[in-house]
Amino acid sequence: MSSQKESTARTLLVALLVCLVCSVFVAGAAVALKPTQLDNRLLDKQRSILAIAGLGNPGMPSAEVKAMFDDTIKARLVDLETGKFSDEYDPVTFDPLAAAKDPQLSKRLPAAQDIASIRRLERYTTVYVVEKDGQVDTVILPVRGYGLWSTLYGFIALQGDLNTVVGMGFYQHAETPGLGGEVDNPKWTGQWPGKQIYDEDGDLAVQVVKGGVNPQSPDAVHQVDGLAGATLTGNGVDHLLKFWLGQNGLGPFIANLRAGEA
Repeated sequence: MSSQKESTARTLLVALLVCLVCSVFVAGAAVALKPTQLDNRLLDKQRSILAIAGLGNPGMPSAEVKAMFDDTIKARLVDLETGKFSDEYDPVTFDPLAAAKDPQLSKRLPAAQDIASIRRLERYTTVYVVEKDGQVDTVILPVRGYGLWSTLYGFIALQGDLNTVVGMGFYQHAETPGLGGEVDNPKWTGQWPGKQIYDEDGDLAVQVVKGGVNPQSPDAVHQVDGLAGATLTGNGVDHLLKFWLGQNGLGPFIANLRAGEA
């Protein structure tokens, strides 16, 4: 073998060995850090739930977030087919998003029903309840649906009347910063508290309108301003709320809970 060929072979061998060693380190780091990543995701979700429910302070340390969540909020599993609480799985460890991908735990939605563009609906989901004096004070419901570029994952919190909004927000999405990403803007999320989900006849009336809400309109109590320059994201939020708060989502559960039959 010529010296040039031998040098090339050695160079390739060294490069291969370096790649293998780096791969081992990267894989090891990924495995070692996975529990921490999962804990951080859970903490972020808990922080979002507390904020949407109007509990705690934005700058709370992680330990306080976990302590307040554990002391104040109770996770409950809901059977979306019956609209009632279920003991089928542990609501703390059950993953509705993973269940939505499992044909045994979910169903494909017909196009006419899938206004939120989620494709599959899980049989069970987890809701979060705050009780005071043995009565439901706040219920925090999971919502998700497609915006312009991504699926938005969030929660909407309702008062004990199961109609008045306490707060609404998203903990994960990939919408365009400055446009669809304005769903995170406190000025926009700040419009939600006090809004009414249903009208006097019990019909779903919540709406994200194009442009601004007319404060003189009798429907203003159900409406929130659209997102400037992000009509499709605003439409996505409107659609996902109508799905999850309607008859094909959590609507039957809300009705049962209001009637004391959940």
